[in-house]
Amino acid sequence: MTARTNELELAAIAAAIAEPARASMLCALLDQRARTATELATLAEIAPSTASSHLSKLREQGLVSMVAQGKHRYFQLASVEVANVLEALRNLAPRQPVRFKPSTPSRLQRARTCYDHMAGEIAVALHDHFMQCSYLEVDANDAALYHLSEEGIAFFTRLGVDCTTPNKSRRRFACACLDWSERRPHLGGAFGAHLLRFFVEQQWVERELDNRALVVTRKGERQFAKWLDEPIKKT
Repeated sequence: MTARTNELELAAIAAAIAEPARASMLCALLDQRARTATELATLAEIAPSTASSHLSKLREQGLVSMVAQGKHRYFQLASVEVANVLEALRNLAPRQPVRFKPSTPSRLQRARTCYDHMAGEIAVALHDHFMQCSYLEVDANDAALYHLSEEGIAFFTRLGVDCTTPNKSRRRFACACLDWSERRPHLGGAFGAHLLRFFVEQQWVERELDNRALVVTRKGERQFAKWLDEPIKKT
């Protein structure tokens, strides 16, 4: 790659960021939450069809990526490097951050099932904690897949979790599953399902009979609070 080519590519990226609507959408994604094209259109105050065109441009320049979750498509920043560039630019023109306000009922937002694993605020917080502690490691060939590190195996084994059973499943062992209320990943896959069963067996969470909400018991609040920086909020 010549210096001239490099400069042209830089100019193309800068032009993509410089368009006001695209800049608004990019800044809205700085909170690490994925959003739909419709939501980004609302934030940027443009028509959904226009937002789709802008998002295509941003994807072409490698600034955003798309995650398909069921019938929905969510957009997020493509990398930490993109976020760092945007944050640096925002320092030159500071403004109020866009706050994400989920419309999910509070009980479901806090803790619920996502098929056979745990979702919601607490599940996302646990996912982040396990990643920060390096109990989960990202697969070298697929960033959406995880495996347990040696520290993770030791941690979950001490806890009483059988780490071998999920490996016998034909499904993916562990993976990032985009949370539709938090718009950040929680832990899915065979191990995510195994953990939810373990939480229920330990009476840390209880299933609601008529909906997908999970009730975090006092035992669960104490246990999860040991892992997380902040105490679990009571509903």
